[in-house]
Amino acid sequence: MSLAVLQQSRTRVRRRRAAIVLASSLPVLVPALLVLALHAPIAMTLAGLLLAVAVLAWLLQRALRPIDMLWVARRFETAVPLLEDSTDLLLRPADDESPLQRLQRERIRARLDKIPPPELRPHWPWRRITFGVLCGVAILLLLPFWPQGGRHEQADGGLPVADLPAPATVIRIAAGTLEVEAPAYTGLARRREAGLETEAVEGSKLRWTIRFDPQPTAAALVFLDGSRLPLAEQGGQWTAERILADSVLYRIAPESTLPLAEDRLYRLDATIDHAPEIRVIEPERTLSQVADGQHIWTLDFEVDDDFGLGDARLSLTLAQGSGEQVSVSERSLTLKAEQGGSERHRRYRQRIAIDRLGMAAGDDLIVRLEIADNRQPKPNVARSAGYILRWPSELSAPSEGVEGIVQKVLPAYFRSQRQIIIDTEALIGERASLAAEAFLSRSDSIGVDQKILRLRYGQFLGEEFESGRAEARVAESHDEEHKPEQADALAGDHSHEGSAEPAAGFGRADDILAEYGHTHDHAEAATLLDPETKKILKSALAEMWQAELHLRQGAPAKALPYENRALGFIKQVQQSTRIYLARVGLELPPVDESRRLSGERAGLRDPRGVLVATSVEEQPLIDAYQALQDGGLPEFEVLEAWLRERGKRLPDALGLIAAADALKREPACATCRRQLQDRLWAALPTPAAGTRQRAEPDPAGRQYLDILAGEAQP
Repeated sequence: MSLAVLQQSRTRVRRRRAAIVLASSLPVLVPALLVLALHAPIAMTLAGLLLAVAVLAWLLQRALRPIDMLWVARRFETAVPLLEDSTDLLLRPADDESPLQRLQRERIRARLDKIPPPELRPHWPWRRITFGVLCGVAILLLLPFWPQGGRHEQADGGLPVADLPAPATVIRIAAGTLEVEAPAYTGLARRREAGLETEAVEGSKLRWTIRFDPQPTAAALVFLDGSRLPLAEQGGQWTAERILADSVLYRIAPESTLPLAEDRLYRLDATIDHAPEIRVIEPERTLSQVADGQHIWTLDFEVDDDFGLGDARLSLTLAQGSGEQVSVSERSLTLKAEQGGSERHRRYRQRIAIDRLGMAAGDDLIVRLEIADNRQPKPNVARSAGYILRWPSELSAPSEGVEGIVQKVLPAYFRSQRQIIIDTEALIGERASLAAEAFLSRSDSIGVDQKILRLRYGQFLGEEFESGRAEARVAESHDEEHKPEQADALAGDHSHEGSAEPAAGFGRADDILAEYGHTHDHAEAATLLDPETKKILKSALAEMWQAELHLRQGAPAKALPYENRALGFIKQVQQSTRIYLARVGLELPPVDESRRLSGERAGLRDPRGVLVATSVEEQPLIDAYQALQDGGLPEFEVLEAWLRERGKRLPDALGLIAAADALKREPACATCRRQLQDRLWAALPTPAAGTRQRAEPDPAGRQYLDILAGEAQP
């Protein structure tokens, strides 16, 4: 980031110097060229133009040559003593530095990111600019008195040959402006663009004003999304209006026998009005505990928005109870911002009296800030992560003589599906402030909790733990040791207690059956729910499996919908009634002895034939790139249709569409082909890792393999 600061300062300085050179030279060069164009022969005019361009290029080169990165670094060190004359370390390769230099480099980078960049741009030389403007005005005032040269030859009709009107061969855009009127809620002033391209807030009103030479019979704006906007002629000018809803490309299509001189695409970029950004100052953690004697919980939020903030509400959720039988009550409060804020930046503070909410030991209070902006017609709503205030349950009275070793710690508990959802939402809210490794670790931890809960519910469908009975016993004893009273409601009918069973003995039939013939892993032999409830519970387990998959991969946002659906299925199961079936053995159908060891494969399916090829979402991009690699042309209709439907995820979909359109109109253009190929390459997905092919053996190895193959033949 620090190197980017130096580059930005260098760019600003170079732009200011170039602007000073142009502002000082053009007021004199332009009138001088105008005099040559009106009163001198064409050859002299061209020579003067080339001389003026050469002088201007020399002045620009002399002004911009000293401005390199080392120059910027030296100016930063002069303006900011904290940099300790070490800014040039940022410009060196990191591999060639000593440990001390690398340490100093990181210190300078940290300081450079914290301080505002100094102003390095030179001041405007107003005296020199004013002198140049006065000289240009003097030349223009003397223009009528300038002696006439032999520029024009007289035609037979008495008019100069250069003044005779030439027949038009193409239609030119003599003038074109674009007026942008942003939505009223943004507070942005109306502006007029000199060209026909712009970048505006979504929902802005655009008005085109175009003048053609010569005038066509009709004209329209043709957008690449398939829409067409006719232009209306008013006093020689063609106008049209449109609401900018999305970024789009368009071209001007006049109706005439003459072609358009510059038939090109114009770009309209729609700036998205983002939702407000919420920063939580207090509490610092997503999970807090009620301290001894605490009666007030203080909340502090800061909110920023692009154009303006609306109403803010604080959602309070009080969870009382444990497990899936928790009772939830919700309420909301309207917050008022502190004084001193602005429409785009506000700060909210709220003190919550936890006693008045009816909160007691063992309860959880979850708060979430919701705030909208002023976007019309539908505002953007931002919601913060859920912050939990937990009141731990009362610890049991310690036994006599051990009072000094009892410590009050955060109690371990069995996570229910609702608690897993709360933890996932909290992790999503903290994603911006967590390192990638810490974020993945926390997501994986929640995935483990989801796995344990899935296995708990899976026991009621005859499923077992994935890692064997030993792991199952450890997991069960671990959960029972921490908090048996918070086990699921469905776990009440599933008994695997090991503490009440006698020790296993060698050769006992009961122990052998319990160890190897555990009939509980058969869905038909277990205690079952009714068929409809069993189907619902299977759906819940499937959703838990998908949630666990995404959590283990570090994608909690993708896992959250599955978690919510699993919770809905669990609620339906809790309202159902159970039925009990007798435990019976597994009876397999008898084996057909006539087909045993016969080698007959009739009726068997080839497993290789049932494999389905994977579908790649970006297949049209891959096909287009492959066609260009082979020297052909891609299917433009398929490519453009895919870009219009799914191209929003690409960083520059409009640029890719424009490159494809350019090659479509000029198939022989090598530059257009190369530009499209480069843009397609940047948009291609990362290929999946494949197996490495075995290396070809050397001649000695090949001879050895041939000998082995010969020996294997009878």
